[in-house]
Amino acid sequence: MSTLTTMAEPSRTTPSARPDHRVTGRRVLSSEWAKFWSLRSTWITLGLGLLFLVVFGLIAASRYKFMNGTPRMDRDFARATAVSLSLFGANFAQLALGVLGVLVMAGEYSTGMIRSTLAAVPRRLPVLWSKAAVFGLVALVVGTLGAFTAFLAGSGIVAGTPAAMSLTDSGVVRSLLGAGLYLGLVGVIGTALGALLRSVAAGISLLVATLMLIPGLASLLPSSWQDDISPYLPSNAGQAMYALTHDSTTLSPPAGLLVFLGWTALALAGAAYRLMRSDA
Repeated sequence: MSTLTTMAEPSRTTPSARPDHRVTGRRVLSSEWAKFWSLRSTWITLGLGLLFLVVFGLIAASRYKFMNGTPRMDRDFARATAVSLSLFGANFAQLALGVLGVLVMAGEYSTGMIRSTLAAVPRRLPVLWSKAAVFGLVALVVGTLGAFTAFLAGSGIVAGTPAAMSLTDSGVVRSLLGAGLYLGLVGVIGTALGALLRSVAAGISLLVATLMLIPGLASLLPSSWQDDISPYLPSNAGQAMYALTHDSTTLSPPAGLLVFLGWTALALAGAAYRLMRSDA
């Protein structure tokens, strides 16, 4: 009897539960976070973006300090503030962060790693959302940190001049946060362009054309057209987000944010459509 009981016991044991390998948004996000920080280009390009933002801001503040009160001072430069001087490097930082955004997505197409990524996440779109969220957050933090660092250091340089300002002055904190948000959204647009074009070279080319070349070409349009078109271009709307003041030819900061969010949503929509409709 005891032998039969002993032999029957194994049949009563329940099989061990299978490990849960379901694809969830949190796991995709964690995977993209790990992949992002594993690349050497991530650290280099983020460092360059931060360096551009701080160093060029300090150069602008130093030049203003040196030329203040001299006949060589340009009229437009004379109206500069500590905020505009410290954010002078935002135009250069946006290129570094935008290029890294393109690399985050298009780099996987260049290496063929995208096939493994999409095999692990068959629904595809969570990959795009996760990449955009991870890099957008990182670019936001780097941009905000760089903006405040450049301002605090630049304020010390221009102290005692008409451009001097402090964090407690009206609109200063809003402008610095707006600059960080702008750079974060530029990173998201870069990621979307990488997914849309699936080529590092093409994505970077379109990014540079959108942020730098098209505004310059718009200046060649008749003045009546410029007033209707220029404020709504991506770079001009983005600059309005962190401008300390605005006039009739520029958008207000809230309007600039809404327009730039619209451009970001448009880029993400195009990337999502291409990702769902085309093979890897």
